Amino acid sequence: MSSRIHLLSPQLANQIAAGEVVERPASVVKEVLENAIDAGAEKISVEVEQGGVKLIRIRDDGKGIDKEDLPLALSRHATSKITALEDLEAVASLGFRGEALASISSVSRLTLTSRSVDDDSAWQVKAEGRDMVAEVSPAAHPQGTTVEMRDLFFNTPARRKFLKTENTEYRHLEEVVKRLALSRFDLQFQLSNNNRVVHQLKPANSEQMRERRIASLLGSGFIDNALSLDISAEASGLRLWGWIGLPTYSRSQADQQYFFVNGRIIRDKLVTHAIRQAYADVLYNGRHPCYVLYLELDPALVDVNVHPTKHEVRFREGRLVHDFIFRTIHRVIAETRPGEQNSDTSVSSLLQGQAQPIQQQFDQQRISLQSPGSNSGLGGSTSGINFSNYVRPATPSVGEVKQQLAGYGALHPNSSQSQVGSLNPSSETQDIPPMGFALAQLHGIYILSQTAEGLILVDMHAAHERIVYERMKSAWESDGLRSQPLLVPVTLNLSEAEVDIAEERSEVFAKLGFSVERMGQESVVIREVPVALARSDVSLLVRDVLSDMKVYGSSSRIEESINELLATMACHGSVRANRQLTLPEMNALLRDMEATERSGQCNHGRPTYVQMTMNELDKLFLRGQ
Repeated sequence: MSSRIHLLSPQLANQIAAGEVVERPASVVKEVLENAIDAGAEKISVEVEQGGVKLIRIRDDGKGIDKEDLPLALSRHATSKITALEDLEAVASLGFRGEALASISSVSRLTLTSRSVDDDSAWQVKAEGRDMVAEVSPAAHPQGTTVEMRDLFFNTPARRKFLKTENTEYRHLEEVVKRLALSRFDLQFQLSNNNRVVHQLKPANSEQMRERRIASLLGSGFIDNALSLDISAEASGLRLWGWIGLPTYSRSQADQQYFFVNGRIIRDKLVTHAIRQAYADVLYNGRHPCYVLYLELDPALVDVNVHPTKHEVRFREGRLVHDFIFRTIHRVIAETRPGEQNSDTSVSSLLQGQAQPIQQQFDQQRISLQSPGSNSGLGGSTSGINFSNYVRPATPSVGEVKQQLAGYGALHPNSSQSQVGSLNPSSETQDIPPMGFALAQLHGIYILSQTAEGLILVDMHAAHERIVYERMKSAWESDGLRSQPLLVPVTLNLSEAEVDIAEERSEVFAKLGFSVERMGQESVVIREVPVALARSDVSLLVRDVLSDMKVYGSSSRIEESINELLATMACHGSVRANRQLTLPEMNALLRDMEATERSGQCNHGRPTYVQMTMNELDKLFLRGQ
């Protein structure tokens, strides 16, 4: 074989490019649907057979392609989206490379039929993977474009061997349609598989219709357990809106995470890190949050020309975007208290959102709870309940509850009693607080409470653990991070880039209680550390913080390490299982839950309570049926 340099044939060049753009049938659907959206289509239909390998037909009612432009549409680097470098630096369209149709036509039998707004008739162009001149012929077609692709990879059998089963390829293809349907609520989508309509999505122009579309694509469980960012957060030209799942509605895998930047679905480690950090205090270990979020910003501030698939982006102000996303989601989660959630923390929703393995982990943690006789917790008697002599108290009236609350000041000086103090005995139902009034203690572990809608079952240890933890965090933040000088300063050998970051961000370390100074070109010395972390491996912690700063522009590892210590202290300082509580103590705990941030989950991400409405209870006993 000659080693002389030579030009590749256009067909081979297109097939090489197709290896980057066309990975499977789903890739074809993504590229063509993006073109349809860019063309201003309002109705888009997708028909597939055999998972898209045999046939993919996509119709739209967009502005169409002029007769003169049809041959160019199948050429590489031919596009109407950009004309100069300035356009590339602020891309507002989904497509812009001009490679999709050329790549698809090189590995399939492609027919492109289109009629533009200004033409009286439609025209068609065909390509069958050969190096041939495209010929335009007349056709019958309404305004818009139809792209028909048959026999994917028919001329590259090696690539075809890498395709999965028909069902697997269809699932990937359906996921692409879901993403684009979530990105544009104003468009109508239809997906048919093997001549059967799977999705028929009408335009969703209201909040209720948007939620209905999300429910049809992701399941009703998501929207029933989602918090809406209905008041869109805006700062520094950034706008974030959408839906985030409750921490108790988490998944074993990251399969319900949709993040759009200016309408484009992306997978970005900076965004994922910011969202994960916002859920840090409330998400169960190993679980993944669910969200459908939309970030809008100036196209000039984000570079989408990073990867051929356009799934990755690069933000010009990465640190600003990271902090904005984190603060917005963190605030929404923190401000959600019992009675303020968009959805019920019901038994059915929890079972829907949590898999069996996590339930087994809950049970294992329950066994480790302290035995009767513990003196930690809310105070009062430490003896266990004698169930043989136990009599369930009657449902308390508002007047009786007021009497029970009389001694709360001594028991819990920090408890919130504003709601209780405003109770009106003449209208008990309207004045029942969100967490209701305690009726009894169940097996020394749960508190049974009656609400206006039904009943609530509270895990008293988990609930008290969150309350104590949030109070400790507030106290810690108000006192500030006190530093402690090290008897023997710790010297770290780092890369020059990490040392530069440590020197540039020395003020950040100082605010966090660290004194980090540069000693040489590739070394720093740690002279002071926060008091709470005096016994920790500070060298490893500083290395991790610098690594985060290098990748994400910021780090929360120091706060997370302190919070882990506070969480451990809160866990040991909370009321334990088999502690008998009086009704005033139980009601005090319920009132504190209503006033505490993130009280729907304990420090480990477990739910602190579940509720059942009267309708759900009636169904259990077949009442009214």
